[in-house]
Amino acid sequence: MKQAILGIATLALSGCVVNISDTAPDGAEPVPPPPAPMVCNAAAAQSHVGRNASQSTGEAIIKDSGARSLRWGPPNAAWTMDYREDRVNVRYDAQMKIVEITCG
Repeated sequence: MKQAILGIATLALSGCVVNISDTAPDGAEPVPPPPAPMVCNAAAAQSHVGRNASQSTGEAIIKDSGARSLRWGPPNAAWTMDYREDRVNVRYDAQMKIVEITCG
């Protein structure tokens, strides 16, 4: 019985043999470096506070803050508390005026 189990284990492991004497050139492509992180800088976008919330203003805020994404915060809306260093948050009031720009 012990020999039968040992034989089955040996047979199962025989499929895991790797030939390390392979002389074929490695065909793997080099991995490019990861992109530089885009970290939000809300201070650089504070000049937009008081402006109308619009697509063009949002695009300018993303550009100025260096963020990867923008999250609009309508009046009286609840937000999740997840923090993302690459996101800029823009809150606006009922008149569509930007009242706060933060990161996260």
